[in-house]
Amino acid sequence: MRRRQFLSGLSLAPLLAGGLAGGLARRAVADEAPTFFRIGTGSTAGTYFPIGGLLATAISHPPGSRPCDSGGSCGVPGLIAVVQSTEGSVYNVRAVSEGRLESALSQADVAFWAYHGAGPFADKPPLANLRAIANLYPESVQLVAAADAKVRNVADLKGKRVSIDSEGSGTQIDAKLILQAWGLSPKDLDARMIGANEAVEQMRRGTLDAFFYVAGTPTAAIEALARDMTITLVPIEGPPVEKLLKDYPFFARAFVGAGLYRGVAATATLSVGAQWICSAEIDAQLIYEVTASLWHENTRHLLDAGHQKGRLIQFATALDGLGVPLHPGALRYYEDHGKAIPETLQPPEE
Repeated sequence: MRRRQFLSGLSLAPLLAGGLAGGLARRAVADEAPTFFRIGTGSTAGTYFPIGGLLATAISHPPGSRPCDSGGSCGVPGLIAVVQSTEGSVYNVRAVSEGRLESALSQADVAFWAYHGAGPFADKPPLANLRAIANLYPESVQLVAAADAKVRNVADLKGKRVSIDSEGSGTQIDAKLILQAWGLSPKDLDARMIGANEAVEQMRRGTLDAFFYVAGTPTAAIEALARDMTITLVPIEGPPVEKLLKDYPFFARAFVGAGLYRGVAATATLSVGAQWICSAEIDAQLIYEVTASLWHENTRHLLDAGHQKGRLIQFATALDGLGVPLHPGALRYYEDHGKAIPETLQPPEE
């Protein structure tokens, strides 16, 4: 699998090979060699990748940087966060659990199932070492169709050329749940298991009728596609949604606003939370400082200016809908800052 990596705001690519080989991140100390902290995201076409870049900038404070109070970074001393493009939520939770990533973004539903060994993870042992740093923002289920494909609702997908996204993505899991609610399965479609970048290219070439993508809106790849051709967003609404909300409480009703994509009207859909997770094995003091950097007042300016979804990353909703318990370091930060921690978010005693 090809992965695109970059250091947010830094030119330290030659250090990556040595810096990433050390396994789990250790406590960052300013007078030691820099500590690398990976953030797994998703396709470069989606929202995870740019949001991961903002988070990396917020928590990084490389050796030799100016102090925070002198206009420098307000991140963790000695820490360099590395953003890594991945296949998505399913890949991310496994990579975090296995120590191949220190942290990652994940859909709330995927993290929940992985932690409990349920749903699509029922045939594997639970990933019991997953922990949460914060809930970030809602992600919308976007079902994009070519205007001439005559797809007006989910039922119209039958027999159509449809991407349900790549293996290892949270989008594919949600797409299958939505199809099931309408009495369909991938076998009822000419289903393609491809990522968003390839789906967009196939739409441009006229070899794909529709594709699912779960991401924060607006999604850059869909914005670009809407400028190149006439598209529609297919509404996900009606009686099947009532069953989905009852059976899977991590879903919530949502709307994609009118005009968010060129020529596309307001569209009813569903959403799930995008959450920042890490491994229980990561040092508690490091995660405390990462969490403190995330909610530092200077980070607020970065998030607000960096991406539309960045504005939705708020301390007030940091614990909403978390699918796994908090990491002890994050827990201590929230307790220190007045948050009441529900029993369900308390990490198990180890």
